[in-house]
Amino acid sequence: MMTPRLERYVAPARQRAQIWRLILGAVVVAALSMAGLAAVFGLLWLLMGAEGARHIAIEMSRADTPRGVFLLLSGFAGMALGPVVAVRLVHRRRAMTLFGPPVQVQRDFLVAAAVVAAVNAVALTGWSLAFDAVPNLRLGAWLALLLPGLAGLALQTGAEELVFRGYLLQQLAARFRSPLVWMGLPGLVFGLAHYDPATNGPNTWLVVGATFLFALLAADLTRVTGSIGAAWGFHFANNVMAILVLSLDGTITGLSLWRTPYGAGDGALLPGLLAMDAAVMLLAWAILRRVLQR
Repeated sequence: MMTPRLERYVAPARQRAQIWRLILGAVVVAALSMAGLAAVFGLLWLLMGAEGARHIAIEMSRADTPRGVFLLLSGFAGMALGPVVAVRLVHRRRAMTLFGPPVQVQRDFLVAAAVVAAVNAVALTGWSLAFDAVPNLRLGAWLALLLPGLAGLALQTGAEELVFRGYLLQQLAARFRSPLVWMGLPGLVFGLAHYDPATNGPNTWLVVGATFLFALLAADLTRVTGSIGAAWGFHFANNVMAILVLSLDGTITGLSLWRTPYGAGDGALLPGLLAMDAAVMLLAWAILRRVLQR
């Protein structure tokens, strides 16, 4: 399952691949991720007082206003910083080794984002034949928020890719040959991080499973390209569709142009729709495999 490109991507992690370093690095990542959120809440408390910060915290958890979504996305700065600090302090290697070759990262990101956007546009057209989207933001307001929203999603998806397809995949692959470890374990953690029964109700484990599948596909793109560029573009374009274009009602809706007429906990409709989403993901992944392996 190892490819020459993946071998080159993992090579910087091999010099200091001890398990104790990985555990310590994971602690650093988790601590800085929590510190990023704490910094957001601390700043709100200083600016607005305890009661105002509490109201904004509720707004962030609901993510149904532009302000709430932007504050939520800003909290990912700590997660983005986490693996950078971990590789420097714990593994004594350069932070850029988390990304792969810069030119390739940029190229693969753009290619992956373009392919996923095209596939999602076709899927959205098919979806609109069966459902009527619910208007959310006015077009003028949406356009004004579009560029900041794209920047916020670049931060959020980049942070998650640095952790799961960058740091964890590299360090595990440097120590273990089996893809069950270096693809499976980060993917499992990524899936379980989306465990949210309060939002997803009876569909909770289906959402976790779909997220796990996404993580495996993103890891495979990293495996065949030897950088996080393709996985990052894959993730970014999917989140643009789900957060900026058509959001699932009851989830992160504050920046979307439209909302779905059904919610995340709809036990009748959502299982079939999640299966369709998985098919769309697989199609985009299959196209990218052919394009990026050339």
